[in-house]
Amino acid sequence: MRTMKKFFLLLLAPLMLAGCSTITNLTPSQQTRNATGLYPVEAAWESRQQSIRYDSMKPLVMVGLDSYPMRRTSLMNNRWETLIPIPADKSSINYRFKFDFDYNKIPQPRPDSKMSPEYRLKIVEESAGQ
Repeated sequence: MRTMKKFFLLLLAPLMLAGCSTITNLTPSQQTRNATGLYPVEAAWESRQQSIRYDSMKPLVMVGLDSYPMRRTSLMNNRWETLIPIPADKSSINYRFKFDFDYNKIPQPRPDSKMSPEYRLKIVEESAGQ
């Protein structure tokens, strides 16, 4: 019976260490076209993984083959933001978030990453009545 308990704990150990990470898109699905061509995107990162080294977190927004580094928002530790360029001739763009980070592992920290699903940002023209 004791051997069975040890075996069961060994099977559960990776699950307990891995935790669960979630990336939440906080960007509206559409924004009004602006003169700068730069549009804000924001994401929240949540994880129960105790071994993550938060000082190593490097979040990016990926648009096709281009990537844009994000910065932590001033009021929240788990929220990140940046501006992405959208050309005037485009009415929408697809993007995703990628979070690169290190986690504690013996004998030394190891790299890992988490990627969000793809999202679409639609750019709408301002109404003439506004």
